[in-house]
Amino acid sequence: MAVTRAQQPVVTTPAALPVRSRLAHPALLLTGILLVALNMRACLAAVSPMVAEIQRTFGLSATASGLITTVPVLFQGVGAPLTPRLTRRFGAERVVLGAVLVLGAGVLLRVLPSVYALYLGCMVIGVAIAVLNVSMPGLVKREFPDRAATMTGVYSTTMLVGATLAAGLSVPLEHALGGGWEASLGVWSLLAVVAAVAWLPQVLRSRQERDEEQARVAAVRPGKPIEGLWRTPLAWQISLFMGISSLLVYIVVAWMPTILADQGMDRGQAALAFAFSNLLQVVGAFLVPLMAGRMTRQRALAVTMAVLNGLGIAVLLAAPLSGAWVAAAILGIAQGGSLGLGLAFIVLRTGSAAGAAQLGGMSQAIGYVVAAAGPVGAGALHQLTGGWTAPLTVMLVLAAVVGVAGWGAGRDRTL
Repeated sequence: MAVTRAQQPVVTTPAALPVRSRLAHPALLLTGILLVALNMRACLAAVSPMVAEIQRTFGLSATASGLITTVPVLFQGVGAPLTPRLTRRFGAERVVLGAVLVLGAGVLLRVLPSVYALYLGCMVIGVAIAVLNVSMPGLVKREFPDRAATMTGVYSTTMLVGATLAAGLSVPLEHALGGGWEASLGVWSLLAVVAAVAWLPQVLRSRQERDEEQARVAAVRPGKPIEGLWRTPLAWQISLFMGISSLLVYIVVAWMPTILADQGMDRGQAALAFAFSNLLQVVGAFLVPLMAGRMTRQRALAVTMAVLNGLGIAVLLAAPLSGAWVAAAILGIAQGGSLGLGLAFIVLRTGSAAGAAQLGGMSQAIGYVVAAAGPVGAGALHQLTGGWTAPLTVMLVLAAVVGVAGWGAGRDRTL
């Protein structure tokens, strides 16, 4: 497997990558990307405030209730490796449209009056998000080769904005619609429909130009798949950076309010501190990919994210009450920035859309399988030890591992 310098003009060579050859007007494309991105976390974040009500409705145990958030994450890892093959066969445009529609169907399936439908809907949602997670970096790589890192920052920020809005609106929507948690969660299927309608022009344009594209494909190719990807150290470093960073994020999402409340903080204040952390994730997710795109090497940036993660965890460990808001701020920037940087690595470390999709499939397959174990593992360790010192200490060690992986992932190399 050859490794080349990232500064080679692979992204601007016509034989390497078709640019804006198949999609509709750039403004329509950007609108479609943003609306699709809004869906990619909203339906996951919306369910968190509703878990207690879902538990009461079906009489679920605490462990079974935890699976409502764990199952979609696990199935993101299961679905990710399938996506590059789908995009090669059907095209990224149709795959994205299909995934958005499947996501909307999963949202509706999840609110049917059956516990089996609840978990099946979670599985469908996870697979659909996996397809979008892997498809979007390759599409951005193809259509915005000179601004791939910037566009990655834009859509990763939009994902977090969608998650923040969904988490904040779930309870108000429940009251406004008067239909319980089912209506509150089901309404997010409408966002998927809106995104599908906005994305439809890309599919129609692609279909209209199919014959011309087939005639041109011999001269202009989207790039060959990367050979031996799973045996490449750089690919594993990127995958571990994304996977362990995501694991830390999901532990914080699952347990930060509980950690603060167990130390004596008012539950309302703990929820506000957690919401503040989520808000600052948006800042990190936007700024860090922009910085990454202006750097030849991103080693220092990756290590900085790992250090900030470790610092935020250390503050929670040493001063969970007096330092709660400081920890929330540091963790928000670090975890949002880590998400954006991990996605930026996919486009910066590959020379073609096909390569970006393939690396995205590998890194997110590993990442989400690893991340799914985080909340359950942290909860089990807490139950075993009777406190949060051991889980937070393990998180500190994992933050150091993220720094090592990021040091390798940030090299000026392409796959």
